[in-house]
Amino acid sequence: MDAVDHITLTGVRAFGYHGVYPDEKRDGQEFIVDATVVLPLARAAETDDVADTVHYGELAERIAVIVSGEPVDLLEKLAARIADEVLRDERVESVTITVHKPAAPIPVPFADVSVTITRGRS
Repeated sequence: MDAVDHITLTGVRAFGYHGVYPDEKRDGQEFIVDATVVLPLARAAETDDVADTVHYGELAERIAVIVSGEPVDLLEKLAARIADEVLRDERVESVTITVHKPAAPIPVPFADVSVTITRGRS
């Protein structure tokens, strides 16, 4: 059986202007992103070389750039943009992205709202 290896990055925070309502696009808010990347890690474990894996610091920076970039209406679209960026690395087999919007304009008390998508190679 082949090993299924993961790199998980949790709680990447960035300020963005995403949402359906005009004030969300005007005022913005903090978004939080979790990413789980599935890729073979045996080579990196053998060589102990960051070039043989996904550099999670660079991944966090790329996620933050997307979140703070061009606004979208839906978290689903934002999550898909992030997943597409992660999948540009050909070593990545699949990725699960969760985008949290803890300050969403919901009129009742709530702790968090999030969208989670999983994308893989076609």
